[in-house]
Amino acid sequence: MSERLGVTPAQTVGPYLHIGLSWPDGPYVVPEGTPGAFWIRGRIVDGTGAPVGDAMVESWQADPDGHFDHPDDPRGARAATVPGFRGFGRADTDAEGWYALHTVRPGPLPTPDGETEAPHLNLSVFGRGLLHRLVTRIYFPDEPANAADPVLRTVDPGRRDTLVARPAADGYRFDIRLQGEHETVFFAV
Repeated sequence: MSERLGVTPAQTVGPYLHIGLSWPDGPYVVPEGTPGAFWIRGRIVDGTGAPVGDAMVESWQADPDGHFDHPDDPRGARAATVPGFRGFGRADTDAEGWYALHTVRPGPLPTPDGETEAPHLNLSVFGRGLLHRLVTRIYFPDEPANAADPVLRTVDPGRRDTLVARPAADGYRFDIRLQGEHETVFFAV
């Protein structure tokens, strides 16, 4: 008689992020010294406001012209005009929950429906206790296209500010709150 085996239970995505998933160039979407480059720095906290020191953030973004060098770009893959632009970054958090990404501002993106998405970065958050990544976006505070962005329009107006970075001395600040009051908006993807 054969024994019927069940499904393997889900496992959390941490706390081993620092061991196997970080690399020295991870936070650099563009090389240091790239004209127009800036830092996005932020802190990841849990529902009580305590820092999450064993998390990781991955970013994915279009180049400054609003293109991806990827076959899934419906307009066709196209190399970025910014030397060294990767479109992808990965940063782990320190003991106080801080992360940093070095990048350039992305361009607007056309949607399949003929609309335009405002410049933004897509973020995935991984960490201890999370069974699946959390997905959010970073929008820029001085961007007129935010008002017409089809994704941002779907977010409760009282929570949109959780998706907008704040100006900082060397770029922008974008904090991520995983739960509780002022929780960052996360998207089901």
